[in-house]
Amino acid sequence: MKMNDLIKSIRTRSIIEKYGFRFNKSLGQNFLIDDLVLKTIIEAAEITKDDSVLEIGPGIGTLTLELSGNAGKVMAIEVDKNLIPILSDVLKDAGNVKLYEGDALKVNIKEAAGDFLNFPITICANLPYYITTPLITKFFKESIDVKNIVVMVQKEVAERMAAQPGGKDYGALSLLVQYYSKPRIVAKVPPHCFMPRPKVDSVVIKLEINKRPPVEVEDLELFFSIIRDSFNQRRKTLSNSLKSLKLSKEELNTAFEKSGIDPIRRGETLSIEEFARVSNEVYNLRK
Repeated sequence: MKMNDLIKSIRTRSIIEKYGFRFNKSLGQNFLIDDLVLKTIIEAAEITKDDSVLEIGPGIGTLTLELSGNAGKVMAIEVDKNLIPILSDVLKDAGNVKLYEGDALKVNIKEAAGDFLNFPITICANLPYYITTPLITKFFKESIDVKNIVVMVQKEVAERMAAQPGGKDYGALSLLVQYYSKPRIVAKVPPHCFMPRPKVDSVVIKLEINKRPPVEVEDLELFFSIIRDSFNQRRKTLSNSLKSLKLSKEELNTAFEKSGIDPIRRGETLSIEEFARVSNEVYNLRK
C-alpha cells in the first residue's frame, strides 16, 4: 500500500472508530481509500467549477471532499442514517456540499436537488453493487438532465454495460446503457483500494450521455420489452422468444422479413440497430 493510501486508510479507520460505526453488509458498504482512484474518477468526469455533481452513497465523504474541491456544487445522497453525523462532521467546512438523507432508488432527484444543483448534472458514485442496475435504469428513465455518469461498479457489471453483440456479457443491460450513453471502462480497481475489501474486482466506468439516441424507435417501451423478452431465455430463437408479443405467426414472420432479421437467430446476436428495426416493424403491424 502506498504511503498516501496508508494515511487515507488510517484516517478512515480513525473516523470509523471515533463514531463507533459498523459496516452494514446489507447496504454493500466498501469505502474507497485510494487517492489515485479518486483522482481517476474526477478526471474521467471532467468536472469544473461550473459543474454540479450528484453523488450516491458518499460513505464517510472521501470522494465527496474531492468532488467539492473540483466542482461548483455537490449533493450527496446517503441512505444510512448512522453515516449522517459522520458526514456532517467531515463535510462541515465544505460550503458547496448539500447532504441529503434518503434512498436514492426512491428519491425524486429533481425535487431533492431543488434550486441547489444546476442542470445538466454529472453523477459520480462508488455504487453499492446490489443497486447498480436499478439506479442506472432510474437515471436514464426518469429523464434527469445528466451530462456524464462516472461510477465505480463490479467488474462483471461494467463488462455487461460495454459488451458488444455475440458475447456472453451482451444483454438487456448492454442495450439499455448503449441506447442512452456511450460506455467506456476507465480503470480496473482491485479490492485493496477499499475498506473493507470486497471479494470482487471493481471498475470505474464512464457513461457519456448521448445527445441523440443511436437509433430511432417508434415506441420506446415496446423496444425495451422486445429486448427483455429476447434475453429472458438466451438459448431460445427470436421466433420463440417473441411469442409474448401476441402476434400471429404470420404477423411475426412479416415483422422479421421486413426488418431483414432471420427468426432463428438469438437475441444475443442482434445489434441495437437490428432490435430497433424489429421493434418498429412490430409497432407498424399493431397500428
